[in-house]
Amino acid sequence: MLYLTRKIGESVIINNNIEVKVVDIRGKSVKIGFTFPEDATVLRQELHERIQEENKAAAAHTLDALDALDLDLSSTTETDK
Repeated sequence: MLYLTRKIGESVIINNNIEVKVVDIRGKSVKIGFTFPEDATVLRQELHERIQEENKAAAAHTLDALDALDLDLSSTTETDK
């Protein structure tokens, strides 16, 4: 992990197209601003983790449903396709 010290109004540039700027500091809270391309996705870590967990659960459910079908496609002939 990279650690940097920045003051209010100072920025960090990532990959030449993402700017992270310190906007305000109040007590233990730091307000940061981001400038990034429209096609970039930005999520809070806790939201990203929740989405990942839901995706894994959905994928497992899909695999369970496919296993329940118990299809044997190896015996399918070319004319059946």
